[in-house]
Amino acid sequence: MPDLKTLVAASLLVFTANANAASGLNFEKDIQPILERYCYDCHGDGVEKGGLALDQHKNSAERLGDHENWMVVWENLRAQLMPPAKKDQPSAAEREKVMRWVERDVFKVDPDNPDPGRVTIRRLNRTEYENTVNDMLGARFEADEEFPPDDTGYGFDTIGDVLSLSPLLLEKYLDAAEKIVDQVVPKTGPRLPTQEIPGERFRFQKATGRRMPFAQAGIYEHGHSVKQSGRYRLRVEMRVIGSMEATSHSAKLALRANGRELVREDLSWDNRKAIYLTGEADLKGGANTFGLQIIPAANPGEGEHPLQLSVRTVYLQGPIGGSKSEYPRGYHVIFPDGAPPDDREGREVYAEKILQRMGTYLFRRPVDESTLQRLVALAIAHDREAGVMFEQGIARAMTAMLSSPRFLFRAEIQADPNDPGQVVNIDEFALASRLSYFLWSTTPDAELLKAAEAGDLRRNLRKHIDRMLDDSKARRFVRNFVGQWLQTRDVEAIAIDPRRILRIRDRGKAYRIFNSSVRKAMRGETEYMFGHLVAENRSALDLLNADYTFLNSTLAKFYGIKGVEGYEMRKVQLPEDSHRGGILTHGSILLVTSNPTRTSPVKRGLFVLENILGTPPPPAPPNVPELEEAVRRNRDQRLTMREALALHREAPLCNSCHARFDSIGLAMENFNALGIWREKENDLTIDTRGQLATGEKFESIRELSNLLATDRRKDFYRCLTEKLLTYALGRGMEYYDTPTIEGIVDKLDADRGRMRHLIYWIAESVPFQKRRGDGNRLLKD
Repeated sequence: MPDLKTLVAASLLVFTANANAASGLNFEKDIQPILERYCYDCHGDGVEKGGLALDQHKNSAERLGDHENWMVVWENLRAQLMPPAKKDQPSAAEREKVMRWVERDVFKVDPDNPDPGRVTIRRLNRTEYENTVNDMLGARFEADEEFPPDDTGYGFDTIGDVLSLSPLLLEKYLDAAEKIVDQVVPKTGPRLPTQEIPGERFRFQKATGRRMPFAQAGIYEHGHSVKQSGRYRLRVEMRVIGSMEATSHSAKLALRANGRELVREDLSWDNRKAIYLTGEADLKGGANTFGLQIIPAANPGEGEHPLQLSVRTVYLQGPIGGSKSEYPRGYHVIFPDGAPPDDREGREVYAEKILQRMGTYLFRRPVDESTLQRLVALAIAHDREAGVMFEQGIARAMTAMLSSPRFLFRAEIQADPNDPGQVVNIDEFALASRLSYFLWSTTPDAELLKAAEAGDLRRNLRKHIDRMLDDSKARRFVRNFVGQWLQTRDVEAIAIDPRRILRIRDRGKAYRIFNSSVRKAMRGETEYMFGHLVAENRSALDLLNADYTFLNSTLAKFYGIKGVEGYEMRKVQLPEDSHRGGILTHGSILLVTSNPTRTSPVKRGLFVLENILGTPPPPAPPNVPELEEAVRRNRDQRLTMREALALHREAPLCNSCHARFDSIGLAMENFNALGIWREKENDLTIDTRGQLATGEKFESIRELSNLLATDRRKDFYRCLTEKLLTYALGRGMEYYDTPTIEGIVDKLDADRGRMRHLIYWIAESVPFQKRRGDGNRLLKD
């Protein structure tokens, strides 16, 4: 049986059999002289630096089949990393000639008919599952509490190849389906009337119930009218915030109605997302006053974060025991015509209407007739059992749909899925799903499905993209994409020791300076910046060297920037002499690229190579000594980080890779591990001078940022394009994606990097719009 490489090679031969992929170049005449002049000193004539020799091939067939080594050549030429900056450099035309030969003759890439690649059928990840059921059904489901973490690939949790389905996860999906349906389908008929009062409506002085400090005694009150006198139930949904680890800080919460205490609860550190407190009260028709009273108890210990209570919603149910009842919120989402008819035939027709409608939303395309009839039969059979309500039958069918692979996986129908030579547009329903999960992390809404059904989604794609990016759900795209690309997801949980970093006597003060509010604002700064560029269609280069940022009073105070008041994040113009400007000076980036007690130029340099320039170095070899070892060997000296790294690089094993990223990381060394500016380290002036592997020199982080946004802007455009395509497609980038990526980069450069246009081009690209079969007809025949 053929091995995987043979299968892949044969598949590509089938796909490119009719493609005009020849470069028009002769290796011996056009390519070999360039390699001899610029490359053979290190990679030919008996020299094999990095294990790479370019003159080792015995014949043309062996040369053209050596994809692995030519991929290394192609990547380094594209990034201008090879030849090294100190060596003679090929001209742009010579670089282009070698790259074109590799692309066309080795990889058989056809720019006019690019391969859209293969996308593994994709399971909904936790975020997508939660958003889908909450948006579509009005449920409140916390997927990260019910499901295990998703695996990631290429830096993202949207990658089909790693989103597997274990038996344990399947059991959890079955349990989740029942819990969700229990929320949204009233299987016992109408319920007590319920009103929802948002926590921010409860006020005390200038504060609201969304943030109630344990240390500040007060009664947060809200006036609310009820139509009918009687006994009512109040249920408070809340959570404790302010610390990611246990603390001795505590308080009590009393629930009050019309000045009378109903129930009291002890509060302390609690990492649950939802805590409930329930009490009952006799209310009079008309105005009533409800209160949430904080009673301080134990203070936080030295160095501990102060806690706060955040009230999400207070549910008012009643009157209890009265004659009035109503269907719960969201009932008409599933039962559009209200209660079912009494006759058997009418109930069956109504069940079919409900399940056809819900099936279209849940399966993200019209449900086929045979599946629909099986679901209707399931619902009606249950409805006809003694003592069972119509809604219970619908609930059983809904549970089956939520457990179905058609819901859990984003399958894409193709007429001939086993033929890798067959490249077709994905159908419009699949396009709607790709677009919706890309920009909203949720299922397509009614307007997208309507456009797909009419067959005009593809024709009006930009109009739909604009509508989606202007919708509040687009914040999920920003949060999920930026959270993984720039690692802002890690800001609020990463382990860091501010006491040792700040080195101040009052260790408790150190914790109060750097707390959960600062972490949250740091994450917000980066994500608001990216969201602003998308919303306003500004240049992506603003991420690198903008003269503005997004702050609230908490983060502005932490940075030492004056004139910013209020908790809400807003755009702030930076002073001309500011040390800030661009994401490389954002606290979020500086924090996640540090160690718990010190900065890490290595992590910071690697971050830039991987996420800004898109040129990650090879993995570190085994048994590399720690930086601290070099410091310990010279403990009698006060070393700057630059000096410590220089000692570390004395080992030949370390020097070649560190030369690529140390200079970049050291340019950021004026910012400590918490992102606070400093001039000196160990009482020695910090030196931030450096040089990129491509030869450009810089003196400071500001010069480096400007350099990345000018001379190296195409590298940044390429990296951003690759990251977006990876996130959107659910697969890593391959060599056959080169025409798509380079085409988008060229358009970005001509368009000055405007972000919304970049999203247009991603959604209009061949990999996003098309797919090919997965099988191999040639071998099968």
